[in-house]
Amino acid sequence: MERKFNAFKGDRRTGGNGPKRFASPRPKQSSLIIGRQPVIEALNSGKSIERIFMLRSATGDIIPQIKELAASNNIPVNYVPVEKLNGFTQANHQGVVALAGNITYLDLQDVISHVTDQGQTPLFLILDGVTDVRNIGAIARSAVCCGAQALIIPDKGIAALNEEAVKSSAGALEKIAVCRVNSLLKAIDTLHLNGIKVVASEMETELKLYDLDLKEPVAVIMGSEDKGVYPALIKASDQLFRIPMAGTFESFNVSVAAGIILYEAMKQRT
Repeated sequence: MERKFNAFKGDRRTGGNGPKRFASPRPKQSSLIIGRQPVIEALNSGKSIERIFMLRSATGDIIPQIKELAASNNIPVNYVPVEKLNGFTQANHQGVVALAGNITYLDLQDVISHVTDQGQTPLFLILDGVTDVRNIGAIARSAVCCGAQALIIPDKGIAALNEEAVKSSAGALEKIAVCRVNSLLKAIDTLHLNGIKVVASEMETELKLYDLDLKEPVAVIMGSEDKGVYPALIKASDQLFRIPMAGTFESFNVSVAAGIILYEAMKQRT
């Protein structure tokens, strides 16, 4: 029988990750950086940038510079048709529009070092494919309330941490370290090198959440509700666990599951 990986597969009508009606609204003009030179100046100044939208056919000397700076800062570049850019703005965008970020992203190793230097035991969350901004906001809020120090997110395949996400988090996204990485597998390698255990939920495993040792340094992978945790991440995990349920419903919503796990970690550490 084919094994089912991580079952955070709640009813998508009530808070899942994919419904179109939950899509982020059109960005405010004030959050846009329009044109090639303004974008490269923002990159060089270290301004927080969530994402860059670039015309697929864009050419010119400055285009490779933008791509290189974006790559070195783990900023996603979406290659789009001109209609997409025109939908953002009627100004002369020159084939490049950037979305200014609401969050300042931090280097994962720097965050690990800071947490351990403060004498704290790392408790991190890895978000794999969580595409509903409200879920991310709720997860961040629970993370701050329960003492987690950081969220680790990929540069692609996750909801933008925009104003809606910050609002949903009640400001928690501005109080917790957020590390954006270009590979979650490489991030797991970094965690392992620093002695941090990586765990993930898998519905068919025997180990129950409350039997999992969360007092030691740990990072918990939270997967999308429709696809769960990516199989390669499951394979890279040190332990799998499940959240026991009284009924036979498929599973908890991902933000609810995160809250349950985080509270158990806080209880064990208190």
